[in-house]
Amino acid sequence: MKKILIIQGNPIENSYGSHLAKGYAQGAAESGAEVRELVLAEMDFDLSLSGGYKGNQALEPDLQEAQKLIAWADHLVFVYPNWWGGMPALLKGFIDRVFLPGFAFKYRRNSPLPEQLLKGKTARLIVTMDSPYVYYRFYLGQPGHQMMKHSILKFCGVSSVRATNITQLRKMPESAKKQWLERVQNMGRKLA
Repeated sequence: MKKILIIQGNPIENSYGSHLAKGYAQGAAESGAEVRELVLAEMDFDLSLSGGYKGNQALEPDLQEAQKLIAWADHLVFVYPNWWGGMPALLKGFIDRVFLPGFAFKYRRNSPLPEQLLKGKTARLIVTMDSPYVYYRFYLGQPGHQMMKHSILKFCGVSSVRATNITQLRKMPESAKKQWLERVQNMGRKLA
């Protein structure tokens, strides 16, 4: 049985992203997967990594639970909006606080590359944005996706990171939003 963790990173309650996350969860559960969800807006934690990696900042209970769920999961699904080319501060703060040395990666003596502690996991990014796809992909170079895929997830050993872009959301008719919800639910059924 595949273990799926959905991390919903939109700070706005009842957002379209929250509906997408629920749709993926429903589809994955229908396929027989074991599904857990983290709704970051409902969690209680300090966004700031005070002192960086040299600090001695204790993890709040919600972040301790998040680390347990990330360690448990086979497949991580991040659902969030693209703001200013990247993720909202809530998701970035979560990653800063949770994907720590000793949990997500480990520095190695005499090597610029880390030991990757999240090997064996895969990930899917489901990202909403108002920008047209062509503008985000070719003009901006997908900065948010590059950061999530390479600087964070692959750095920690997560492989096969795929992204789904739901673009021009602000102008999207309700019928198209409903179709996207169905597509995302179907992704969950296929555990993609």
